[in-house]
Amino acid sequence: MGAKYTIPHEVTYYECDVNHTMKLSTMIAIVIKVSEEQSDLLNRGNDYIHQFGVTWIITHYEVFISRLPRVNEKIQVTTQAMQYNKYFCYRDFWITTESGEELVHIESIFSLMNYTTRKISSVTEDIIAPFESEKITKIKRPQKVEPLENPRSNAYNVRFYDIDSNHHVNNSVYFDWLIDGLGYDFLTTYEPKYINVRFDKEVEYGNQIESLYEVVDQENGKQTRHAIKIADKKYCEAQIEWQEK
Repeated sequence: MGAKYTIPHEVTYYECDVNHTMKLSTMIAIVIKVSEEQSDLLNRGNDYIHQFGVTWIITHYEVFISRLPRVNEKIQVTTQAMQYNKYFCYRDFWITTESGEELVHIESIFSLMNYTTRKISSVTEDIIAPFESEKITKIKRPQKVEPLENPRSNAYNVRFYDIDSNHHVNNSVYFDWLIDGLGYDFLTTYEPKYINVRFDKEVEYGNQIESLYEVVDQENGKQTRHAIKIADKKYCEAQIEWQEK
């Protein structure tokens, strides 16, 4: 099992929403930054992997939330490359308080994508060895996302600042698209406790996406189901469990 890497972080007001808690999109951006820092320290940053004609992409997140970090709170953000097989790498993240209380645990799945073909590339030992993660043969199957039955939708244009250095929409942006349609009243009444997100295709600059969503009543809160589509093709799907604040 690979070595852990941790950085301290103080939550700023511009990283939070009107609830004074960290935005989901910000949280994802921060944990990915930590994984990139670890890769750079191990000399496996973007400059190194780009020489092989590949780049990292994220195919799945599963997020377990005890509570979201609060404005001005000092937290610790930790990552660990857990396991890998021929095509997928499994990396975990933890957000904790300074005293060690676990606030968020994220399980993610990464793949290498060929820059030219835009297809999944195999994980080589040269790239993965310094992370000291466990090699496995099994391909893990994340929990299935329930299909939408009677969704509402909002349209969004992909802006220049939505894309990153890989020339496609940064994964953190999807979280804003997914939950924006739920509206002010919902998002100030409920907070997420579990998120399951799968990314299927790249969204690029100039695309117009359709964000579909529906709310399902549950015994202990709400469940929302989501999809990002372009011209009836699914690019992302998600399921979120919510509880009252």
